[in-house]
Amino acid sequence: MTASAAFRRPRVLTRFLVAAPLLAAGALSGVPAAHAAAADDVRINEVVTTGDVNDSIELYNKGTATVDVSGWILKDNDEGHTYKIASGTTLAPGAYRAFDVSGAFGLGSDDETHLYLADGKTQVDSFSWSKHSDPSWSRCPDGTGAFRQAATVTLGGPDNCGTGGADGGSTTPAVWPGSGSVATADGSNVFGQDLSGLYQGGSVLWGAQNSGRLWRLVRDGSGGWKPDTAGGWPAGKTLRFPGGSGTPDGEGVTLTGAGSAGGVFVASERNGDASGSSRLSVLKYDVSGSGSSLTAVREWNLTSDLPSTGSNLGFEGITWIPDTALTGAGFKDASTGTAYDPARYGSHSGGVFFVGVEGTGMIYGYVLTDSGSYTRIASFSSGMSGVMELQWEPQASRLWAVCDDTCDGRHRTLKIDTTGVFTAAGVFNRPSGMPDYNNEGFTLAGADECVAGAKPVYWADDSNDGGHALRRGSITC
Repeated sequence: MTASAAFRRPRVLTRFLVAAPLLAAGALSGVPAAHAAAADDVRINEVVTTGDVNDSIELYNKGTATVDVSGWILKDNDEGHTYKIASGTTLAPGAYRAFDVSGAFGLGSDDETHLYLADGKTQVDSFSWSKHSDPSWSRCPDGTGAFRQAATVTLGGPDNCGTGGADGGSTTPAVWPGSGSVATADGSNVFGQDLSGLYQGGSVLWGAQNSGRLWRLVRDGSGGWKPDTAGGWPAGKTLRFPGGSGTPDGEGVTLTGAGSAGGVFVASERNGDASGSSRLSVLKYDVSGSGSSLTAVREWNLTSDLPSTGSNLGFEGITWIPDTALTGAGFKDASTGTAYDPARYGSHSGGVFFVGVEGTGMIYGYVLTDSGSYTRIASFSSGMSGVMELQWEPQASRLWAVCDDTCDGRHRTLKIDTTGVFTAAGVFNRPSGMPDYNNEGFTLAGADECVAGAKPVYWADDSNDGGHALRRGSITC
């Protein structure tokens, strides 16, 4: 709750789970019927009043036409508190858009929110509650159902209406799909703490460290990995933002179909030199040189496009999915409401980057163009309270979303369904031989390493438990 909410007058009436639709078209003075019908499709869909995410209100378009919401007004229970939606803001059919209202007003434990047309008088929708979100007030189903306390915040994507375990999902976890045995895969105290993102590209394992360091690891001959001793990599390389400044808090790492020659991409949640502020960025690095530091050749700063979250609860995972895999599966572009067409976006990486947010468990898909622009084309929940790693497994056409000890080390897989969106395919407990470590990194070997029906997988333990940050296990091919 923000400071402004703390000084509200006591409420006499208790309100709970109220939603008020737009008045009938004939009752709206000066509003054409067609406009009213389209406006009535816009619903308040999720409200967050406390926790790791700033006070936020999400809108959802349940209709079949795009609605221009430029200038529309959001209010709380005080008529003097207003948030005006920016000019040029539209909601495509089935689209979600979250607004951080904390700079305009705070949402209290006994409060309400109202959505008005740009005239500030014609009410479109409203919702009121008598206790804080825990962590989210969400409509179930989206746009049409009643509000309920959802297990996870899903701002910018479909509400998580499941019930069940600690990970916020409704699917009963299955046993790990491979051997339960786990072994260390690094030397003693090679990395220390904060090794987070992992990505295996053939004979090289890339590792992102929160302290602004990127590692290039090679095989050690015994099933594990060690720092590359060539090209300035023995102690990893220091990362910088474009221009050579700052310390990116690198949490995830991935490559495209071009391999390392096409650059290494790091997801960063903040600048370590200004750690109190979010900076949700994807950074591209040319790793062909031999120096001890790397300056980003490109930054896609996505902070303004995403719901606000704590500065240490932002991007944790990143993975790249080729355009061919998406179009072949009939993937739907949420920005257009139609099938994804790579040609629409001009020169880009030949695929889409998916990033996972720790504080909300949400996953977002972006086309990052070579010129530095970006378009968000997907928003969906992982089904868990947090995402610490994302990995695309091309052999199985599935996306892995991994949570750390916050969710007891659960792993979820998602696939593109017949409607063109990612949906849950499976949920797995961690291997029986893996203690409940703070595993923030996960990666899978390719199909070429399948032996007797199994292939290696690796985890990065952010806490360096027992003096080891890397561990090895297996899954079935």
